[in-house]
Amino acid sequence: MRIYGDKRSGNCYKLELLLSLLGKSCEWVDVDILKGETRTSAFLEKSPNGKIPILELDDGRVLSESNAIMHYLASNTPLLPSTPYTYAQVLQWQFFEQYSHEPYIAVARYINLYLGLPDDKRAEFESKQAGGYRALEVMEKQLKQTPFLIGDTLSLADISLFAYTHVAHEGGFDLSAYPAIRNWIGLVKEQQGFVAMQ
Repeated sequence: MRIYGDKRSGNCYKLELLLSLLGKSCEWVDVDILKGETRTSAFLEKSPNGKIPILELDDGRVLSESNAIMHYLASNTPLLPSTPYTYAQVLQWQFFEQYSHEPYIAVARYINLYLGLPDDKRAEFESKQAGGYRALEVMEKQLKQTPFLIGDTLSLADISLFAYTHVAHEGGFDLSAYPAIRNWIGLVKEQQGFVAMQ
């Protein structure tokens, strides 16, 4: 298998972290979005949406969307619960990550880290702060009740949300008011096989 991605991207890091936690390896192909490498005809042939990460299987089939790839890689492992309700809880948090968390925290980080917070993007950067803090409040409320997002053990839900949350400060978010999130970040980092974002 082969992953095309950028290891600074939270959506790509999810896969790197998951594979490491599972003790699996995969060939990695670096893709630079700022150089237009996701818009080449060769890349678009693999992924018409022109986004990373993508997973290319040995038989040439391709999966896109980080959370879908995570489900494929974690199939039949303890990181993906098998009971209908807990499985749905994982999906609930992953949908939350894509619709209520990533559009604010990840986009603010992209503007600041990748683009260098140019003047013409400052208003957009600032507009992301309120939504990002709302997402953090939702996580904090849950993590005050359970050490991980769906209970006492790590799941794909945690990996999906850890990716951008633990570097939220790079998007201008201050986690000092979120002790449960900070504790959870520490718990994830203590997991056997944990690998830091490059």
